[in-house]
Amino acid sequence: MTRHKPNLFLIGAMKAGTHYLRKLLNAHPDIFMCEPDEPSYFVDPRDLRRIYPEMWQQRLWRSEERYLELFMPAGDARILGEASSSYTKLPLAPGVVERIAAFNPDARFIYLLRDPVERAISHYWHMVRHHTERRPIADAFRRDAQFVAFSHYAMQLRPYQERFGRDRIVVVIHERLIADPVGVMRGLYEWLEVDAAIDPSGFADPENVGPEIVRTAGWGGVPRRLRQAPWLRDAVERLPPAVQCALRRLTMREVSRRAIDTTEGVAFLRAQQLGQTDELAQLLGGGFPEWATLYGVLEYGVPDAAAGPAFSAAATGR
Repeated sequence: MTRHKPNLFLIGAMKAGTHYLRKLLNAHPDIFMCEPDEPSYFVDPRDLRRIYPEMWQQRLWRSEERYLELFMPAGDARILGEASSSYTKLPLAPGVVERIAAFNPDARFIYLLRDPVERAISHYWHMVRHHTERRPIADAFRRDAQFVAFSHYAMQLRPYQERFGRDRIVVVIHERLIADPVGVMRGLYEWLEVDAAIDPSGFADPENVGPEIVRTAGWGGVPRRLRQAPWLRDAVERLPPAVQCALRRLTMREVSRRAIDTTEGVAFLRAQQLGQTDELAQLLGGGFPEWATLYGVLEYGVPDAAAGPAFSAAATGR
C-alpha cells in the first residue's frame, strides 16, 4: 500500500492558536490535517518524553510506518499536514528541522505567532493547569527559560528558513487571524495552490481560551511522571465516583486568574522580548503593532513600525 508523506507542517507557536488554525485548514476539501493533534514525530523521543509525555506514550516515534498511518484517511487531498507546536521549542527540542528535511525536503511550513507576552502568560497558565507549576508568575518567568525561549520567534524560525528557504515558510499572526479569518485563510489557500474561494469561517471558532478559574493539575506533590503513569490513572478510575470526587478536592486547588498580579512578570518579559521582536521584524520585514501587551499600548502608544498584512507573505518574497 502506498503511504503518502505529509507535505505541510504547522509548527507552532505553543499557545498561539495552532489548534484553531489546524481546524480551518482541515475544512478545505483539498487539505487533510491528521489526528491526533501534536503528533510530534520529529522530536527526539528522549526530549518528547520530557516535554510531552502524553504523546510519548502513544509511541508514534517507534517507526515511520506508525506515523504515516495517521495520513491513511487523507483520500484524494493534495495537501497532507500535521500541527505540532513542539517543532518550535528550542532549546528543549533540538534537531527537528534536520529530521523533517531528511524526511521530506520539499515540505512547507506555517508558523503562527501571537503577542509574545500574552503567549508566555497563557503558557504559564497551561503549566499551572497541567504540569503543577506553583511558582509565582514572575518567578516562573525568571527561572524557567522556556517561557521566553518559546516566544523568541526569530530564533525558532531562522533554522527553518536556512534549511528550507524563505519561499517554503509562511508566518501568520494570531491577532490578524482572529480579526480576519477569511482573509488570512484565502492567502494561505493561494499559497498552498488550492481553491481560495472556500470559506472556512463557519467550520471552527477560536478555542483554548483560558478559563477564569484555573484548577491546578496537582495531586499534591506527586511527581508528574508518576501522576501520568497509566497504572495509577487506571487505579483511580476504578474507585467509586464519590471517592474520586473527594480525592480531586483534596489534591487540587482553584486559582482566579484575575486575582494574580502580572505586572512584575510582564515587565520582565518586555525587557527580554522587545529586542527579540525587533529581531523578528527585521527578519520578516514588518512590525506588529497589534501586540499591545508587549508594547504597553496604554503606557507607550502604538509603535511606529508598520504593520504587515493580515496574511504575512514576507517569508514568500511576494
